[in-house]
Amino acid sequence: MTASESSRGMLQIAAVAADAKGGEDLIALDVSEPLPLVDVFLLVTGRSERNVAAIADEVEDKLVEAGHKRLRREGRQEARWVLLDFGDLVVHVFHEQERVYYGLERLWKDCPVVPIELPAAASAE
Repeated sequence: MTASESSRGMLQIAAVAADAKGGEDLIALDVSEPLPLVDVFLLVTGRSERNVAAIADEVEDKLVEAGHKRLRREGRQEARWVLLDFGDLVVHVFHEQERVYYGLERLWKDCPVVPIELPAAASAE
């Protein structure tokens, strides 16, 4: 099983939104094989709690604007690790220290990476 076209579309919206707010080290993992209820994890790093919150808010806003429903949000108040669950796509926005500490890339290392296409103008800013 691989990530659906719908989840890949959601991923693109989320990745562009995260990049626009200064999100770094964006990695998307196809977790559809081990997790039948989720297709893609998007991992993003923010440099401060304020940045983590801004990234999470922008991702959520853009996905909702595109007609996707948020099922759950956790960690927004502390803004150290914000989890946004949109069903097929789960976005993890980490503070740098939490990203290293929890190491989700290591936990899901057997899952294929999903390519992310960021507009040249957005990533150059």
